[in-house]
Amino acid sequence: MRSDPRTVMEDVSRKMAKGAAWMVAVRLADRGLGLINTMILARLLVPQDFGLVAMATALLGMIEIMSAFSFDLALIQNQNAERRHYDTAWTFNVLFGAFTGIVLAVLAVPAAHFFSDPRVEAVVYVLAAAAFLQSFQNIGIVAFRKELDFRKEFILLGLQKAVAVVATLILAYVLRNYWALVIGILLSKVASVAVSYWIHPYRARFSLAAARELMRFSSWMLLNNMVVFAAVKGYDFIIGRLAGAHGLGLYSVAYEISNLPTTELVNPVSRAIFPGFSRLTGDPDHLRTVFLRVAALAALITFPAGAGIAALAEPLVRLLLGAQWLQAAPLIQVLAIYGVMRALHAGTGDVYLALGVHRVIALINLPHILVGWPVMVYFYGRYGIEGAAWSVLCASAVGVALNVAIIMRVLELRVSDLAGCYWRPLAAVAAMLVVVNGLTRLWPPAASTGMLALQMMAYVLAGAVTFGGTLLVLWIASQRPDGAERVLLDRLVPRKLVSYAGNG
Repeated sequence: MRSDPRTVMEDVSRKMAKGAAWMVAVRLADRGLGLINTMILARLLVPQDFGLVAMATALLGMIEIMSAFSFDLALIQNQNAERRHYDTAWTFNVLFGAFTGIVLAVLAVPAAHFFSDPRVEAVVYVLAAAAFLQSFQNIGIVAFRKELDFRKEFILLGLQKAVAVVATLILAYVLRNYWALVIGILLSKVASVAVSYWIHPYRARFSLAAARELMRFSSWMLLNNMVVFAAVKGYDFIIGRLAGAHGLGLYSVAYEISNLPTTELVNPVSRAIFPGFSRLTGDPDHLRTVFLRVAALAALITFPAGAGIAALAEPLVRLLLGAQWLQAAPLIQVLAIYGVMRALHAGTGDVYLALGVHRVIALINLPHILVGWPVMVYFYGRYGIEGAAWSVLCASAVGVALNVAIIMRVLELRVSDLAGCYWRPLAAVAAMLVVVNGLTRLWPPAASTGMLALQMMAYVLAGAVTFGGTLLVLWIASQRPDGAERVLLDRLVPRKLVSYAGNG
């Protein structure tokens, strides 16, 4: 007896939603530990330590991207993948891991000269070893994502992060220098490999039997990954060269904090929805509906979070990082807006991958290279490190406009479809900012840490209540459309209360 296609699609959507919830939980746990880690490390180390490690990891990322064929995505997209595909993917990962380690070791000395810092050399050697070890990770864990079983991935990533955080904090307390961060990265890679074999029984064998099939999909992914890396991490090379370890350290930490809503909430959702999108390619209407729901949910999460981080950047830095990091506050304000703009890409890359139009991902990231890089050099010369942050924002605006035009054509969307995702969250954010800015004027941030923590809780609570209340009113006034608000209310509030609110 054949299954009803509609029932199958609804089952996929349900699994996607459950998987997205698991992945958000993973990232919340991960970033909860990471934020605590950063807060403590910021008081034990100095910006130069973070900048030095950012220089070396930027080089690591550049070399890794040269062999980033995304074989895991190829296995997920191929619904009929066999053992030979998994074995070949694992073999390629090991070979390319060895390639990465060798090239990094060769470039260690030139990198130290490029950044004018001899300490980079030894750091690069350690990261070369870490890259090689990481390549042996069990390929079997890809099955967790393919089968939309993200509970086990939660365990995998959680244990990996816990080991890294505990080890880094202990090392930072003992060493009080950048080596704590470097060794922490190495131990994190070791932990990820060990846990991957503990949590999944698959044991790969060296094989290249499916090399040609994997390469057909993954060759375009290599180009996409190279462009995406250049678009995001290329800025680190420019800032590291122009501003040195101190400037890059400020930028790196500012970027991490300001982009928390995107990197920790939206990106994990993408990890969960791609396998589902791959199953929905035969039903364009359902794919379009699910995409719009993902876009709307991303807006509900990232718009208020990003705007709140921008509005409270200075007291946030003083509370979390300490006075020595106050130079990062203006960068956080600008980069938080960039983080919100990144959220406008939510789900689009997964649609392109699922539909097989991989090259589009490279295209929408090109503005960061063609616009962002030259503008950064110019802006840094005139406005310093803050000008560098503005250049990232300018390039992102061009990329968002291009991506919106493409996704509308690919999914046959109307302007009203996207407007329906964004106008209510934007209006609610505007109301939230009025309230938060008014409250900070009436009750300016205090100098003492205890009082500042109390004030920050009050600012955040006032903003959250204003945003949520305004959003609910606008949703009811719009006759309760079947969108992101309904999805959240159905999961957070009893259905009877939702109906009562809507009818009242």
